[in-house]
Amino acid sequence: MNLQKKSIILISAFLIVLALNLKAKKPQNVIFMIGDGMGLSQIYAGMVANGNKLNLERCTYSGFSKTYSANNFTTDSGAGGTALACGVKTNNYMIGVTPDSVAAESILEVAEKNNLATGIVVACAVTHATPASFIAHQPNRNMNEEIALDFLKTDVDVFIGGGKKYFVERADNQNLIEKLKQKNYNVAFTLDEVKAVTSGKLAGLLYEDQSPNMPERGNMLTEGTMAAIDILDNNKKGFFLMIEGSQIDWACHDNNAEQTVKEMLDFDKTIGKVLDFAEKDGNTLVIITADHETGGMTIPTGDIVKGEINAIYTTKGHSGTPVPVFAFGPGSQNFTGFMQNTSFKNKIAKLLKIN
Repeated sequence: MNLQKKSIILISAFLIVLALNLKAKKPQNVIFMIGDGMGLSQIYAGMVANGNKLNLERCTYSGFSKTYSANNFTTDSGAGGTALACGVKTNNYMIGVTPDSVAAESILEVAEKNNLATGIVVACAVTHATPASFIAHQPNRNMNEEIALDFLKTDVDVFIGGGKKYFVERADNQNLIEKLKQKNYNVAFTLDEVKAVTSGKLAGLLYEDQSPNMPERGNMLTEGTMAAIDILDNNKKGFFLMIEGSQIDWACHDNNAEQTVKEMLDFDKTIGKVLDFAEKDGNTLVIITADHETGGMTIPTGDIVKGEINAIYTTKGHSGTPVPVFAFGPGSQNFTGFMQNTSFKNKIAKLLKIN
């Protein structure tokens, strides 16, 4: 064998080993982003309106998630969030429990138990169905006061959103704000106060109940997300952060295409900042999906040049269609093809080497 052939073989072998090592690399951090109600039409509506591009397109792997619940072809956000967070199918409206009301441990709780930093940032009340699924264990998503109390039963490092009244204006007369302070939380009521906290534990309760829609809430989701990452990244063992673009769903319940685009672009702006962090960090896996599609939205016509779409909604509720999954960073190759919405918890836990 001549020297040239030997060199080619050695270089090929080196490239194969390098590719295998890159594929086998495990993340230290996971950022799980959920666009509530976000199906392909919602994504494409935002893309067309934004000059035919989204930050979402930077993701290197994609797939689909089946969203049906334990008792319904069409899931609600309680069962959908519970599947994503806890890895179990449950009945609609249930939060963090199996259909027979047994508490199911969420991936956030598993991460917390393994001494990773944990956080939640949402464009709704922190007691709303999706964030609640990562923290609480209740038979009904509407039990906001009970869900708020469940936040005191965890050591989640950062949570930012609305829902202040469920912590203070309670039927049991408890002041959970004071109890949070006793657990060493910095409690913030404005976005500026949130951004002033750079370490320790943070409870950001920025609105009495639900967050305003876009553009009224401004950069709350993006800036809250980056503030959370800044705190969580202090933990050298790594972190798990869940972010929800909550009001894509609400706009679609209203069959409001213009508002759907505004909410989609706000979520995508946050995605862009998260991907910037993950790209620079090199040890962060970003997963982006939805709990379900809302509105049965379709786009029969539009204009790419003008950035216009003509949307048709087939329902005021949710639909049963699978939703897209996107992933970026180490371990992202595990999130391709068709998968159950219950598969995320175990995949994330395996990649983070926690149980």
